[in-house]
Formats: sequence, structure tokens, C-alpha cells
Amino acid sequence: MIQFRIQPDSEIPASSQLFNQIRFAIASGQYAPGYKLPSTRALAMQTGLHRNTISKVYRQLEDEGFVESLAGSGIYVRAQGHEGGGRLQSPILKQYPEAYKTVQKTLDELLNQGCSLNQARELFLAEVDWRLRCSARVLVIVPLQDLGAGELMVDELEESLEIPVQLVTTEELAAVLEQTTSATLVTSRYFIGEVEAIAGPQAVRVIPLDIHDYSKELNVVKSLAKSSCIGIVSLSPGILRATEVILHGLRGDELLVMTAQPKDAYKLNAIVKRCEIIFCTDPVSYLTTQAGMQTVSDDLIRPPKLIRCENYIGSQSINLLQRELGLM
Repeated sequence: MIQFRIQPDSEIPASSQLFNQIRFAIASGQYAPGYKLPSTRALAMQTGLHRNTISKVYRQLEDEGFVESLAGSGIYVRAQGHEGGGRLQSPILKQYPEAYKTVQKTLDELLNQGCSLNQARELFLAEVDWRLRCSARVLVIVPLQDLGAGELMVDELEESLEIPVQLVTTEELAAVLEQTTSATLVTSRYFIGEVEAIAGPQAVRVIPLDIHDYSKELNVVKSLAKSSCIGIVSLSPGILRATEVILHGLRGDELLVMTAQPKDAYKLNAIVKRCEIIFCTDPVSYLTTQAGMQTVSDDLIRPPKLIRCENYIGSQSINLLQRELGLM
């Protein structure tokens, strides 16, 4: 960090001394465009000046166009001429200064590859337009045998994105893509390979989603006593199969694991009567299990503890999809 020094016995006012030193640091490139200036507190400790004096210097630097203040962020060296040409006065560029640098770098790379400015502009606009068209139609893709997982994703995505989402099986995807390529395909990483194999030749956009990490639920399982019996109820048979494998890897044969889909009344009834704790991965499973417990409540010595899992899709994947679709 540059060390600024103030001569207390100088005829030049302290504020002018600091102003000229910062201006020189900017002009000489020691403080490059986009560099964040020290806070008034840090500079006060370094120079011995009052913070009000430093604030006055920063205002003068801003008035003369050397720096700009970003609310809640700090004071930054302002780009000049080719570096910015005043474009950072735009609210969107002020909001995303690092993104603006990325655009500049990408544009420079395109020019180095031989693109003209007009060609580079067409490339950017073509990509943005294509993504906007794709965002107008979002398809969740799952295999027919695990339609329940698709129903979970559709429900959560429609609630989070606040746009219509269509469920399409992997088996019918090729026929759907013959009618349109302006869509975004969304699927779990469990199914991504098959979906990409079908969508790849059509140059259709595919976004994989991570599932919820179920860390809270797994911590509960880890704390259970040996020989405990736990139940898993889910719309998705794929989740049930994966859960059995995961729990066996976590606790081996120490626990008895029972699984059921909410439509399987026989298995669900057995889970309610036998298990000490029941995990439900979705609202339908939770409500159905709750109703099943009420039906046999007179036969239960100790009702099982019912836990509803938070969600199926990981929150980071939801945020990523919102950005990819331009919904943030």
C-alpha cells in the first residue's frame, strides 16, 4: 500500500498535500482504474489527519473526475478515455464494475482474433438473444420411470422462478426438440448424460441441477441408535433407491430402512406402524404420511417422528438458474 506523508510545518495545507499525492498515485498508474481507495479511517491512521479532512479530499477528487463513489462499497479510481470514457457513470456499470472489466477483456480477445467491432457486437447480441428465447420456455427432463423427480423439480422451479415450467420425459424429448430448439432443458445431474446425448445434436441449451445436500437429515440419521427403523417416503422412486444406498453406506446394517411412494398404501401403512422416524421428501408425501398416521393413530403406542425435507433442488442451483434465465 502506498504510504502518504503529511508535512505539518509546510506552508501547503494538509488537505492539498494529500490531494496531490493521491492524484499523483492515480496519474502514475500506482492506483489503476477500478482500484479501491483506503477508507477514511485507514488513511486517518496513516496520515494523522482528521477523517473529515480526508472526506473533503475524496469529494474534491470525485468533483474533478479522478474517482467515483459507489454507495455502500467505497471510493474507486475512475476509468478515463479508452479505459472507460465516462461509461462508468452508467448505473448498471457502476453496479457491476468487475463484470464490465470482463466484457472489456473479452472484447479485446475477440479483436485480437480478427473480429471487427461490428462482428463482436453481433456475436454478443446473438448469444444474448438466443438465451432470452431459450428462457421463454423451460423444460424439466426426467426418465419416465422417475416421473416423480420431475414433478418435484417442476413444483420447486415454478415457485422459485415464477414462470411456467413444462415436464417432458427423456423418451419423448427427441420428438419435442423436432418442433423447437428455443428452450432451456433442465435436469438433475443423475440424468444429465442421457439428456445431453439427445439435445447435443440439436444445439439446445442444457442446465444440470444439483440436488439438496440433505445435510440436516443425514445428521439426524448419524445420531440414531443402532437397530433404529427409519422410513423414507417420496414421489420419486429414484430418490428412494439412492437413499437406501446412501444410508447403507453411512450406517451399514445398523439401521432398518423402509421406503415407499405415497401411492403405495400397503407399504406406507407398514412404515407408519414400524418406523421410529419418517423422512418425507416432498409435500405430497408429507401430507399422505400424515394422513396415514392419523388413520392408525389408535394402534400406535408411540407415533413416529415425521420430518419433511426442505427441498429437492439445491439452493445454489436455483440461484444459478435464475441468473442464466435473466430472472434476477
